[in-house]
Amino acid sequence: MRRSLLSLVLLCAVPAFWVEAQAPQKLTKADFEKMMNELSNWGRWGKSDQMGTVNLITPAKRKAAAALVTEGYSVSLSRDTDTLQAVDNGSPFIHKMSPGVDNEFNMDEYSISFQGFAHTHMDALSHVFYQGQMYNGFPQSSVKPGGAEFLAVTAYREGIFTRGVLMDIPWLRHVPYLEATDVIYPEELDAWEKKTRVHIQSGDAVFIRTGRWALRAAKGPWDIAAHSAGLYASSARWFKQRDIAILGGDTANDVLPSRIDGVTFPLHELLLVAMGTPMFDQCDLEPLAKAATATNRWTFLLTAAPLRATGGTGSPLNPIATF
Repeated sequence: MRRSLLSLVLLCAVPAFWVEAQAPQKLTKADFEKMMNELSNWGRWGKSDQMGTVNLITPAKRKAAAALVTEGYSVSLSRDTDTLQAVDNGSPFIHKMSPGVDNEFNMDEYSISFQGFAHTHMDALSHVFYQGQMYNGFPQSSVKPGGAEFLAVTAYREGIFTRGVLMDIPWLRHVPYLEATDVIYPEELDAWEKKTRVHIQSGDAVFIRTGRWALRAAKGPWDIAAHSAGLYASSARWFKQRDIAILGGDTANDVLPSRIDGVTFPLHELLLVAMGTPMFDQCDLEPLAKAATATNRWTFLLTAAPLRATGGTGSPLNPIATF
């Protein structure tokens, strides 16, 4: 009896959204395939469109984002390059230095395999395909050894300039970081909006913090490719309803494993292929979280400029938040 009463007290102390968010949500591969069709933005901006939801960043949206700069200080959302191999960094950043060339110059050579779990990068719409097709119906066969003929990262050569929003899930849960097995469901995204009174708007760049780098600092590196906190696939519908332009996070954004049999990275396929929404992966959101909580400001001007890599399916990236 005493144990039952204690359980009841603890349950009552848990916020309602937390109980709801932990309710099992079981999507099947059939559900995923249905969402691929239902959430599709193919043809929305024309049959030849290669920018996807970045089209939602209109001139008016850029002007409104610029008006968010009131304090005048900036925070990087990029992780420092990591040259040490680890279980979560199978392809370390390579830096070759040639000092004192011609007794005048110090010369650098960089090499990076950025599309993994260690380096901050942008996924262009050619990065992922599903059933032989990429966003807007462009064929996967158009990506050749020399590069992507369509949907390359150069579609964003003018850069990203819009309102950024940090959705800090550990802050919402009153913990320093999520554990590697934690799942983020749409109900928590609703709860974050309700608590902060910040509503995600069309053309926003939304960043989901799991506290990945804080967890790594506390407990060391782990095989993040096998187990990672992240968003459940049903979150894609939530982002489509709000018409976001970019999704970013401090992981690959997908929860791993995905909890959907037969589908490894459902969020990547739903966003990049169906919705045409580029993704910023492996950002370091710890400095941004500190700045946001210190000032109770969750929105900011977000700027980012990928390399103009001809035919590239992505790019290393240094997103900047300016308050």
